[in-house]
Amino acid sequence: MLSKLWKRQAPQMVGIDIGSHEVKAILLSKTADGFKIQNYLTAPVRKGAVIDHEIRDADAVQDALQQIKRGLPKSAKYAAVAVSGSAVMTKVIYMGASLNEEEMEAQIEIEADNLIPYSLDEVSIDFETLNENATDPTKVDVLLSACRTENIDSRIDLLDTIELDAKVVDVEAYALGRSAELIYAQLPEGAKAQSIAMVDIGSNMTTFAVVENGETSFIREQAFGGDLYTQSILSFYGMTYDEAETAKVSNQLPRNYMFEVLSPFQTQLLQQIKRTIQIYCTASGKEKVDYIVLSGGTAPLEGMAALLTSELGVHSIVADPFQGCLHAEESVKHELEPIIGKYMVACGLALRSYAQWRT
Repeated sequence: MLSKLWKRQAPQMVGIDIGSHEVKAILLSKTADGFKIQNYLTAPVRKGAVIDHEIRDADAVQDALQQIKRGLPKSAKYAAVAVSGSAVMTKVIYMGASLNEEEMEAQIEIEADNLIPYSLDEVSIDFETLNENATDPTKVDVLLSACRTENIDSRIDLLDTIELDAKVVDVEAYALGRSAELIYAQLPEGAKAQSIAMVDIGSNMTTFAVVENGETSFIREQAFGGDLYTQSILSFYGMTYDEAETAKVSNQLPRNYMFEVLSPFQTQLLQQIKRTIQIYCTASGKEKVDYIVLSGGTAPLEGMAALLTSELGVHSIVADPFQGCLHAEESVKHELEPIIGKYMVACGLALRSYAQWRT
């Protein structure tokens, strides 16, 4: 099903990030100098319910979403959610700049039939006009995206059960790229015009999005995350999984943990990020990225940003949108500031409330 009309004003949507450990939700309002957190919520997800961003236990996820719903204001009716980038096929194609929306749609269906290895009855297709083509001004670059409909429906159906209307189903990496809008002020002046690698380190997956001039130009996912660090802690010190998670979060680990578990994990993470940057550079023809911004639950690991800066020669920081253009009541900011990096994908989804969209 293809969208046909552009609407100038999207409804306000709750950004809901369904992760393997928890569901995170955030509601943003627009202010004169940025965005303000109206509401934020988190609910744990039973272990194994979501694996590699695929929902394996819908009932467990529904339980978490119901907790989220109870904490939302009654006026919240719409939501934006995301599917994993690995579930989505994307390709930039070139189309005549003079084509109107309906003509583009007809052409897209022909292109999609040739590009997608599934029956069109099994997939949901969308497209977005990007920029004028660099080599031919009579054409425009168009991003074609396709995803198995069952992946989208599983999320829409779950939101239906808690009486939220999924107005947008995005791709996680693009939502992460959009969240860069919140942290430009955290970087040196002029950073928006340069290449920023947004790296979200989750429990089982690291999501990578390169943003240039406000547009996400490259995305990738790696099956690597903070759970490996937790597994190292529990095996090295004979803890249970829950004990290891608690010790990790509260920083109550044995004195030698930096050498025994932290340093080896950081070296692995460094290699993952380095490899992905090399793939981006090969694809883009650039020598390196200009900045690295870490987010996700594993991002605040002691010394991680400094290690990346030292080893890769790239200015690296941990995302703190409160230093950018994100605002909140003092009590909310005090509670959320230490963990705000976990909400970057949810923030990127909530920002769809303030962007052009098709319906």
